Amino acid sequence: MTKGQANVTELHNPDIPLPEELKSNVAVTSLDRIYNWSRSVSTWPLFFGLACCAFEMICTAASRYDLSRFGMDVMRASPRQADLLIVSGTVTKKMIVPIVRIYNQMAEPKYVLAMGACASGGGPFKEGYNVVSGIDKYIPVDVYTPGCPPTPQALIYGVMALHRKIRQQSIRTVPWYRSGPSEGIPIPILGPDIIDPRQADLIRRQVEQAAQTRTAPAQSEA
Repeated sequence: MTKGQANVTELHNPDIPLPEELKSNVAVTSLDRIYNWSRSVSTWPLFFGLACCAFEMICTAASRYDLSRFGMDVMRASPRQADLLIVSGTVTKKMIVPIVRIYNQMAEPKYVLAMGACASGGGPFKEGYNVVSGIDKYIPVDVYTPGCPPTPQALIYGVMALHRKIRQQSIRTVPWYRSGPSEGIPIPILGPDIIDPRQADLIRRQVEQAAQTRTAPAQSEA
């Protein structure tokens, strides 16, 4: 073992405590840390807005708040070039279909930030006849930013929370490095109401139970 190898072994030895000053000066050699740091400071959001939250998102990218400080100044117009989907605003049942399609078109690794009360849980339109009560019912959400609408400072805080999550990931456990292709999310079916294809069996069973309940009294009267 060379002298350099011995120093590296001592740095990673839990039995040898290191001063905080020395820890902060140790060069980053972990592949995960380098990889996650580079991804967190080069996150490209999709230029995608829905309602009033979109104005705050645009304001965050302007010179006053300067989102480019976080390496996120390159907003892409194509989902195939973006790795962050900021759902900013009210999500109607008609709009959930292209949102899921856009999410499937994004390449891994990809993240979703629900901006505002409407995207997080429906907001003041919760349980409305044409509004989805939370985007997380259809696509996975990594960070929720509360507010109606959130201020640019709140969105920046959500971005920083996303950066912390990215830096805690490991290439040994993330799903996009596993063998086999990743499965896309089924596109919701828009009809008299929105239908999630993943719940088709549950809906079919409920319809059958309702039909049996209606026919049972009729048979008893006969």
